[in-house]
Amino acid sequence: MVNNPDINLHTMPNGVRIITERIPGVRSCSLGIWVGTGSRMERDDEHGITHFIEHLMFKGTEKRSARDIAEALDSVGGRLNAFTGKETTCYYARVMEDHLPIAVDILTDMLFNATFKDEHMDMERGVIKEEISMTEDSPDELIHDYYMSMAWPDNPLGKTILGTAQTLDGIDRAKVKRYIDRQYVPDRLVIACAGSLDHERLVAMLEPVFEGMERKEQPVVAPASAYMTGVSSHLQKRTEQVQICLGIAGVSAADERNYPLNILNTVLGGGLSSRLVQTIREERGLAYSIYSFSQGFSDTGMFAMCAGTSPKTAELVASLMRDELKSVKADGITETELLRAKEQIRGGMYMGLESVSNRMNRLGRNLLLLDKIISPEAAMSKVDAVMREDIPALVETLYIEPQMLATIGPMDGFKG
Repeated sequence: MVNNPDINLHTMPNGVRIITERIPGVRSCSLGIWVGTGSRMERDDEHGITHFIEHLMFKGTEKRSARDIAEALDSVGGRLNAFTGKETTCYYARVMEDHLPIAVDILTDMLFNATFKDEHMDMERGVIKEEISMTEDSPDELIHDYYMSMAWPDNPLGKTILGTAQTLDGIDRAKVKRYIDRQYVPDRLVIACAGSLDHERLVAMLEPVFEGMERKEQPVVAPASAYMTGVSSHLQKRTEQVQICLGIAGVSAADERNYPLNILNTVLGGGLSSRLVQTIREERGLAYSIYSFSQGFSDTGMFAMCAGTSPKTAELVASLMRDELKSVKADGITETELLRAKEQIRGGMYMGLESVSNRMNRLGRNLLLLDKIISPEAAMSKVDAVMREDIPALVETLYIEPQMLATIGPMDGFKG
């Protein structure tokens, strides 16, 4: 744990962890129930079930209808939502300090007493199918799923979070209950709360609800390769732009190389002053949206650059992306770029911490994925310790030839 009197951790005998951060001067708090399960943990006949369950939790419990759940938080000015990732699921609420007991009651009622009625499942299948269609109609979103499917085609990590219309039709109530019993286990549950709160009071509210859970372990996930396939693939689609995603291997969430990788990401595509934006957007006018990103999982990761451009300029944009990556590998970055990137990271981190929701997310993710809390000060000291020579050395270890390339669009004459 970090040396911070405002952060407290309580571990129940069955493994459920409750972590809080009291933030002086605020009137609200954000409460999240984190589950260490995501689409990566799904079996072949369960594709999309994690996200499906997230939706179903809001459809009603033994004592509340879906409308009751929605109105309970709205009536006190609160917010209720959830999200599903590759390795985590989170149900969360933000409320004023006086209404924290209501948030606890609603979230725990959803978690333990959801009914999963057949009519609710049929209705929500339709909702998610529309969500899938919406993604299909949004190439700038679809490109990420397409890239992942190419990167790890033989691992659940490469499958979409939403599933498909066909796989959703194969998920019934019995399958949902089996998945929850297998994946929603105490030692993979973290309840995180940040804002105006009292740690002991929150523990007293949560312990009676969670103490009845039987301690057991999740099945081990199938390991994913540290290196991606390195292939190129094109999805023909009638669009005005070509979406490009070009990248290399990344590092896992716990890898210390995330700190130089964060610098690399910021220099290449992390803001208006980044190389990609300046070279491709500002100097040549070839793209409106262009950026880079990195993502780490429990045992692997990815780094990629993305852009949307005209079919006539797609080949040139992809070539310019490659050139920037090769330039970093060969020549590194300048001292000015290094210092600017560090200040961008510092500003983004500390401004983000002004949100109680962001602080709650930081607590939940750190504890669930890293099994520890990394203070902002400790994280920034790691960033500040990155030297110029660390960047080309990092790219050298991750660089593969050819790089991963995914494109979506008309592809007229585009060779990749």
